[in-house]
Amino acid sequence: MSDPARPAESSAPSELDQLPDRDTEETAEWQASLDAVIRNAGPERAVYLLRRVHEYAAGSGIALPPLLASDYINTVAASAQPVFPGDIAMESRITALNRWNAAAMVTRGSRLGLGGHISTYASAAWLYEIGFNHFFQGKDRDGSGDQLYLQGHASPGIYARVFLEGRLREEQLDGFRREAGGHGLPSYPHPRRLPWLWEFPTVSMGLGPLAAIYQARFNRYLHDRGIKDTSGSRVWAFLGDGEMDEPESTAALALAAREGLDNLTFVVNCNLQRLDGPVRSNSKIVQELEARFRGAGWHVVKSLWGEAWDPVLRQDTGGALVRRLGEVPDGQMQTYAARDAAYIRKHFFTGDQLSVIAAGLDDSQLTDLFGNSRGGHEPLKVYAAYRAAVEHRGQPTVVLAQTVKGHALGPDFESRNANHQMKKLTMEQFRQMRDVLELPIPDSALSGDLVPYWHPGEDSPEVQYLHDRRTALGGPAPVRTVVVKPLKQPPSRPFETLRKGFGKQEVATTMALVRLVKDLMRDEETGQRWVPIIPDEARTFGMESLFPTAGIYSPQGQTYEPVDADQLLHYREARNGQLIDEGITEAGSMAEFTAAATSYATHGEPMIPFYIFYAMFGFQRTGDQFWALADQMGRGFVIGATAGRTTMTGEGLQHADGHSHLLASTNPAAVSYDPAFAYEIAVIVREGLRRMYGEQPEDVFYYLTVYNEPKQQPPMPSGPLVEEGILRGMYRFRRAESPDAGPRIQLLASGTAIHWALDAQELLESQWGVQADVWSVTSWTELRRDALSVDRARLRGEERVPYVARALSDAEGPVLAVSDWMRQVPDQISQWVEQHYSSLGTDGFGLSDTRDAARRYFRVDAESIVVAALDQLARTGAVRPETVAQARERYGRQS
Repeated sequence: MSDPARPAESSAPSELDQLPDRDTEETAEWQASLDAVIRNAGPERAVYLLRRVHEYAAGSGIALPPLLASDYINTVAASAQPVFPGDIAMESRITALNRWNAAAMVTRGSRLGLGGHISTYASAAWLYEIGFNHFFQGKDRDGSGDQLYLQGHASPGIYARVFLEGRLREEQLDGFRREAGGHGLPSYPHPRRLPWLWEFPTVSMGLGPLAAIYQARFNRYLHDRGIKDTSGSRVWAFLGDGEMDEPESTAALALAAREGLDNLTFVVNCNLQRLDGPVRSNSKIVQELEARFRGAGWHVVKSLWGEAWDPVLRQDTGGALVRRLGEVPDGQMQTYAARDAAYIRKHFFTGDQLSVIAAGLDDSQLTDLFGNSRGGHEPLKVYAAYRAAVEHRGQPTVVLAQTVKGHALGPDFESRNANHQMKKLTMEQFRQMRDVLELPIPDSALSGDLVPYWHPGEDSPEVQYLHDRRTALGGPAPVRTVVVKPLKQPPSRPFETLRKGFGKQEVATTMALVRLVKDLMRDEETGQRWVPIIPDEARTFGMESLFPTAGIYSPQGQTYEPVDADQLLHYREARNGQLIDEGITEAGSMAEFTAAATSYATHGEPMIPFYIFYAMFGFQRTGDQFWALADQMGRGFVIGATAGRTTMTGEGLQHADGHSHLLASTNPAAVSYDPAFAYEIAVIVREGLRRMYGEQPEDVFYYLTVYNEPKQQPPMPSGPLVEEGILRGMYRFRRAESPDAGPRIQLLASGTAIHWALDAQELLESQWGVQADVWSVTSWTELRRDALSVDRARLRGEERVPYVARALSDAEGPVLAVSDWMRQVPDQISQWVEQHYSSLGTDGFGLSDTRDAARRYFRVDAESIVVAALDQLARTGAVRPETVAQARERYGRQS
């Protein structure tokens, strides 16, 4: 009969079976020793010894695979807790005031049906207060301080603290979620809505942790490149345990560990609840997260139990209590927090060893253990965990802090599945909360219908203590500060190269843009501030020449000899490398871009990020991050390369982008252009540098789509309206050559479609006697935004004319618009064009074929443009209907 204390032997071979045993007798002795421990002291003792030996070996420098989980107890033992440097009684009063005012603010706002969240901050109050009082560095010393990614649903508690500091007034608290008047407070951390306070938008769950990792990485990038000393900055990301289910939350854990980002700390508030119920009702989210983070290479600190558990755990000499804590699923743990002592005795303290422990505890002690004494609710435990995090070197750290959602809000809120949707307290519940928090609020203040805010006064000991702590840590937090630091505009020479054109040489606009950026990176004044970011397609975009010159950023430098070391364009990694080659991760690249694009505010160092990617995998794949970028007021250049539905020969449906400009048009901060020629790119980029990095910088980012189709790049036409037209959205590129009278039409085209329109112009004149003007539309979206602003002005009584209408005012005949995008892109301007308007586009899914075949398939090639133009002229009576039929027959396959 097999020994039940020993695990069954696996029949599957292990890696050890492939290694010779040099001393089988010694191996047998170790195994026999383990058998003896199991037999005499039990399997728990055996596990304890093995873990201790494993820890000792790891501490001795022996390379061992990490243990992925530890016992369900605190990482820092009570005996190892550091001395608390603050006044616990004072900090408890401050925390109580913040709890009260947060609940009051949300409750008062709920009278208008505005909603808000109470329970998240109630569970996390001490996690924030310990940080604000003892760890979070302000910006007053180096202009950077720490970067705080604060949990979106906890914003009421942050507002309450800022109110106590005197940075917010009561009237502003009453403006919570009431922004239309211009003086309210946004529901969540939105920098664009409250730019003096919030730095990072985090409520789109999952983006915060991803952004925090790349912010910590970008801090190192700035330091390693000598732009700024960021060694004193730490990134703190406060997250919910339910939030960790978002794929983005854990998408970059390996990067943080691989690059040794010990300037990064995650704090996961494990209140065991998501929005509708338990996070892991049938298992344990803390243990799952610990294994995930340890497996990714992170240092893990658990703060699960409060001081009341310390003497109880000391009684657990046999390990039964620790074992029981580790096996109870989270759903049941939540039930213990909401039930009475009799229930806990019956269902948790089962078995002789646990019954003995429970017998020594009265009912109040039992309910306190599960309802209140959680590691995330006690300042000594939180401080110990944070101290362990910031003192650890070589790895990022995650603090897993267990709390109760709705803590201190009363039994109707605590651990209840519905507490995320509970937006207000009754006055009776406020009285109970006051008593629990021991606040000096008289009954008379709670006799009306409106719960009061409570501030002890600007000169009170509480407020003075709060200010003293922030002064010691370098000033207020959170805070966003912008000191305008204009960048010197680059010389004209790089732009002039593109303005002059490339003669007979055919050059794709992607290559023209890359050449411009390479030249700008050589500028002595601002060249070092360019941050090229590529998700593993540098060679596709012709950027491999940057490898040996600018270098690829790597905090480890280059520890190997590259296979192409003997070649001119060899692969060179360097600690001070400028190019960021992220690998196959658009989400990571976008997070890196955001960190660089907001460096002007985060660190007072304006950087010029240049993020280039396959067009299809920009706004479609990471649109939520673009929205957060706009909220965070990022600045830089976003490049959708290999753009268009028909220019990616042979690639097919998921690479053929015909709609990104439509997606980009929904982002108010995106200044979008679809240039046709190299000189247009030069004009647009130069204006972008002025707008985003000049004397009066604007909170926008530029989105340019460029193509991989080599075409002749002409010199920039002369004329006073060309440059203005490029920037405002359109200009007449080529008039009809013949002055003869006859039918006339206006062809509007963007991007690579300008070449189809020019071919159509020749066919219309030579074969059908139709005169066509060809217009280059650099931005359908900017034309629309200008027209919308005119409409709004008209409502105010101002009379203006949209630029598109003014530009076309003397243009004869109907207007036909064409692009390599779906028709909704050019149709953005249709209502402001006075002439008869129609469009051609690449609606539908893309497909694999040659460019010519794809364009004929979508009916946007030159011949299709001719047929559509004749059809529009026939509708206005300028040509006979038979002419259209003749054109269809001549060009074929037009059905």
